Amino acid sequence: MPGERLTVRTASEIGRFPGAAPPTRVELTIQNEGEKKPEEGGCLWWLRKMCPCCCKHPNATSYDVTDKVEFTKLPTPAAVVDPPKPKPENGEAKETDEGKLSVCSVDLLSSKADQNRQEHHTDLYHGDELILRRGQTFQIELELNRPFSTDTDKLYLELKTGSLPLVSKGTHVIIPLVEHLEDERWEAKIVEQNGNKIKLSINSPANAVIGLYGLTVTTSLLKGDATTTYTSSKNIVMLFNPWCEEDTVFLDNEGERKEYVLNDTGRIYYGTEKQIGARTWNFGQFHEGILEACLFIMEKSEMPPSGRGDPVNVVRVISAMINAQDDYGVLVGNWSGDYSDGVSPTAWSSSVEILRKYHSTNGTPVSYGQCWVFSGVTTTVLRCLGIPARSVTNFQSAHDTDVSLTTDVYLDENLEPIDYLNRDSVWNFHVWNDCWMARPDLPPGNGGWQAVDATPQETSQGTFRCGPASVNAIRSGHVYLKHDTPFVFAEVNSDKIYWQRNLDGTFKQIYSEKKAVGHCISTKAVGSDKRADITSLYKHEEDSEEERIAVETASRYGSKPDVYSTPVAEDVSVEVKVDGEGPRMGADAQLKILVKNLSSQPRRATIHSQLAVMYYTGVLKGTIKKDEMPVELSPNEEKTIDWVLPYQQYQSQLVDQAAFMLTLCGRVTETKQVLANQTTFRLRTPDITIKPIGDAVVGKEMAAKITFTNPLPSTLKGVVFRVEGLGLQKGHEVVVGDVGAHSTVTLTEHFIPSQPGPRKLVASLDCEQLSQVHGVADIVVLEQ
Repeated sequence: MPGERLTVRTASEIGRFPGAAPPTRVELTIQNEGEKKPEEGGCLWWLRKMCPCCCKHPNATSYDVTDKVEFTKLPTPAAVVDPPKPKPENGEAKETDEGKLSVCSVDLLSSKADQNRQEHHTDLYHGDELILRRGQTFQIELELNRPFSTDTDKLYLELKTGSLPLVSKGTHVIIPLVEHLEDERWEAKIVEQNGNKIKLSINSPANAVIGLYGLTVTTSLLKGDATTTYTSSKNIVMLFNPWCEEDTVFLDNEGERKEYVLNDTGRIYYGTEKQIGARTWNFGQFHEGILEACLFIMEKSEMPPSGRGDPVNVVRVISAMINAQDDYGVLVGNWSGDYSDGVSPTAWSSSVEILRKYHSTNGTPVSYGQCWVFSGVTTTVLRCLGIPARSVTNFQSAHDTDVSLTTDVYLDENLEPIDYLNRDSVWNFHVWNDCWMARPDLPPGNGGWQAVDATPQETSQGTFRCGPASVNAIRSGHVYLKHDTPFVFAEVNSDKIYWQRNLDGTFKQIYSEKKAVGHCISTKAVGSDKRADITSLYKHEEDSEEERIAVETASRYGSKPDVYSTPVAEDVSVEVKVDGEGPRMGADAQLKILVKNLSSQPRRATIHSQLAVMYYTGVLKGTIKKDEMPVELSPNEEKTIDWVLPYQQYQSQLVDQAAFMLTLCGRVTETKQVLANQTTFRLRTPDITIKPIGDAVVGKEMAAKITFTNPLPSTLKGVVFRVEGLGLQKGHEVVVGDVGAHSTVTLTEHFIPSQPGPRKLVASLDCEQLSQVHGVADIVVLEQ
């Protein structure tokens, strides 16, 4: 009904001016099906126009929302105190303060507009800390108490990171003053001197430890032991450097660096291979507080600072820390369907709120996440630290539980699934990450993209983590190379093996489905919002000799190395076809079963179909429909069977993602050939429409109209919208309440853009009956 309750809950502050962010104003209208908009008289319209605050529209509610953002300052290193020197004995020269050299101030040249941040590609990070990338020179300015002279004075710098800095571990760095800088070492050179001020150019090696450093400057006379130490009040952050050829994360393509390091938004794919959906995700790696949160995660992992120079170690730790399974990491996984004490995984559309909440609560895990949320947060953290990364979706993704490198389906004597034995599963989709780095720890040819998965599925060396696994090794079946390559190989290229129980309780292999998993492996394309299919990076073309060799090579290292000894002849095939974009939520689901006789003889078979509601992870909730279909085929005949699932049969059975698995099994009478096929599909949900209103200019108010229509013939309960736009407005929730059958909800967001350039306004809807409902609008914001 018009004027139903509206609650706005703010989540985060966006933009260059967080301390003075303008309020967000939201207007809500719900128009039920068949209901006309109320008309008003001319006098009332004129009065509302002249004085809107006194005469508000009856069908709209407006709220002003402000919240407070707490700034988390980087910790200041403890000052270095020199030990007391023994007093001179009689006859020794006494040192005086006359001619003594000391530092009055240090300017790190750390503002976004300064040369350091510009040259190091760190000018997008929030704040004015000195954020650097290793393997590259940077400048600082020192103001001394008198002019510096190389003939009489000494000067050196020290950088320290971690709780126990050691020179031998690379966590205590002593930077000498030299005449000429050389690559791959810590050195400093005076490049400019003006009176009491000197500018230093400082070089760092490409394998430097990343993290937070404290800086001290020590001065003394060439003749004399007395030293003066100055501790900078501002810290230095060192990151990986994809622009540096000597860094192991070097990526030799500017377009890819802009996409995989600097792009703060992206696309994450979901659904099924025949109905691929996409949602926009705000990574927000440069947003206020995110760098601090990422450094906090590194500290909380208790990874020794000396190991933080190796991206393999760092990625492996991040893979463990993004999930909370065994180390109080960032996100709690939940696939139960009950998210009442947290946030539903489908409601998130940004990493910013998750990471800031984890940091602000001193490491309390955030509830809840599923695979795309784990992946989105992992992308944020890796890009923030300087490691090129992307979110990757694998459709028909296998979960191998016994290291057999096959996906095993066990059937009884009547070809019915034996549920307690079917521990392996195939997820509709699974989202993990690729990250880019050299792999000097592996044989040549295994660098480049590495798969890393933060979703807690199986343990690796006792901890829930996965990777980095070389994608090239996965493609070739070289599953003996670290880390966790067998598990990822099974996800993308395992065969589905059907086993039937004999009367004596043993099992025999009756069918091998060679194209069952690893379809349409997808990521966002470089420089556009299009989907890029990267299946060929993970596996050779299906049924090619190279692909079969890779599968058989991998299987020799699994727990069932002899599974490929006996090929099965086939002359009848069965498959399921989905027309167009597939079935829609709220209507009957219609599929086509295609049966082909490839022989020159007639064939007869009985096909048993079983439909189960399924979580996207491949776990079945329960069977809701069974059928038996006799089929008679003439030589070389192809038949199409129409299969229908009425809306009334599934409306009260759905779980997250509205997914199903249709299992077909049968036997050809003449040849005893087993027919088997498992197909997953989902019910498509409607998109949210977002229409920008007015000119998009920094500092000028504009609006966006957000529209959604309930596709169901029943009421949606407890509808909540989440709206966010990096550089446009702060993220917040709008609690709408109940939305009637086929009713339309319209939100009008009023906001003031704070950052120029291409921006995305993202909205998602969450309620018990619908998930994966979202929309995005591209907005180009101009400077004033």
